[in-house]
Amino acid sequence: MSFLDHLEELRWHLVRSMAAILLFSIAAFVMKDFVFGTVIFGPAKPDFWTFRMLCKLGDWLHTPAICIDSVPFKIQSRQMTGQFTMHITTSVITGLIITFPYVFWEIWRFIKPGLYSTERQSTRGAVFFVTLLFLLGVLFGYYILSPLSVNFLANYTVSDIVYNEFDITSYVGTLTTLVLGSGILFQLPIVVYVLSRIGIITPEIMRTYRKHAIVVILIMGAILTPPDPLSQILISVPLFGLYEISIMISRQVTRKQRKEELMRQRDNEY
Repeated sequence: MSFLDHLEELRWHLVRSMAAILLFSIAAFVMKDFVFGTVIFGPAKPDFWTFRMLCKLGDWLHTPAICIDSVPFKIQSRQMTGQFTMHITTSVITGLIITFPYVFWEIWRFIKPGLYSTERQSTRGAVFFVTLLFLLGVLFGYYILSPLSVNFLANYTVSDIVYNEFDITSYVGTLTTLVLGSGILFQLPIVVYVLSRIGIITPEIMRTYRKHAIVVILIMGAILTPPDPLSQILISVPLFGLYEISIMISRQVTRKQRKEELMRQRDNEY
């Protein structure tokens, strides 16, 4: 295929992806009551799943202090176009999250024909694992990171005379940052796998620079989460676990490459 043919092929992949995002964004826009009443404002309600589980855990451990039965803050819209703008923005983000597996599949369909057969074999299941990690990150951000961060920020006050009344853009922006940020950060094992295949990193390098990686993880958590210590700690803990898993992935990739190299050397000798 010529360069222009490749561009034409890419254009149609992007068109189908954008069409899917637009379709689900329109559906989310129409389902306003469910999207906002149940999904968006869910982590701000005391009957949210996470808060109910914490109350059950508190009853089981005989520690009622961990039960969250109220989230004391109000959401306001201080701009004339605030609610309408957030309605559109939230609908687009919802459509993007729902269609992420399809969008990545479309992009992968464009990239895959340009790979060698060995590269295709080593990247088998890429769509599944990228989607799985993204969804795990989104679920972690929505059910763990968001409700605990919202509760912390809602209860944090510098004085009794100051009441927490957040703007809708601030609330939705914080929720979106937490959920999408978690989905992106959970791609760490995929990034490590690709870099290990290329030869940029090795398990020895990752072990040597583990302390530096912890600092980087904390910085990334600070950038992709609201500026409060609870959110940074909550996002950093699973990232530390993913980093250790990534070391094991890099070790497996390196071992496989070394075995393949030894086999090629033996074949050349014969």
